[in-house]
Amino acid sequence: MLTLYGVAQSRASRNIWLLHEIGMAFRHVPVIQAYRLPDPAAADAPLNTASPAFLAVNPQGQVPAMEEDGLVLTESLAICLHIARRHGGALAPRGDAEAALAEQWALFGATALEPPGIEIYYLYRDGQAETAAGQAALAAAIDRMARPLARLALALAGQDWLMGGRFTVADVMVAECLRYGALHGPLLDAFPDVATWLARCQARPGFRKMWEARLAEG
Repeated sequence: MLTLYGVAQSRASRNIWLLHEIGMAFRHVPVIQAYRLPDPAAADAPLNTASPAFLAVNPQGQVPAMEEDGLVLTESLAICLHIARRHGGALAPRGDAEAALAEQWALFGATALEPPGIEIYYLYRDGQAETAAGQAALAAAIDRMARPLARLALALAGQDWLMGGRFTVADVMVAECLRYGALHGPLLDAFPDVATWLARCQARPGFRKMWEARLAEG
């Protein structure tokens, strides 16, 4: 059975969402980020990314990580691609061309969407978005997202989904990478096709189940 290490309040969220969409049973080992704990080395600390037991799985000390049949994978999007290839059914790429497209969208999400999106997320999380310095940083991050969002809008013009005319792992990966930046409400005002697509993705039962678990983590 596949074992997934991490919590829904981490990039493991995209793996959890995908597994729920597939309807696949898996073993979930909650591993919280060490920075969220006052003393991750305390005797009563929950399993976390600095715990020796987890570092034996991923010496980099980051979640998520996955184990299946002797294979250990880290990096959330690599895990998504593996799950889709091996277990994804209709969510998996069909043929070499779709496999290449899925890899393209994974890299697009990781390099073009997520880095400025994370900056936006932290500005809001840390209460800096309304400060003068925060407003400048926010504007710069939004500007960096303009070209990727235009590229995404072009791909979605007249399409419900990113690949093959159906919901696939590509939608999961890109929607999750975009979720951070979309915390800034006006971000998608100029990209209505992207906003509609993101809402469609997040209305899916697998996402809702993951999100309920995320909220329950507190």
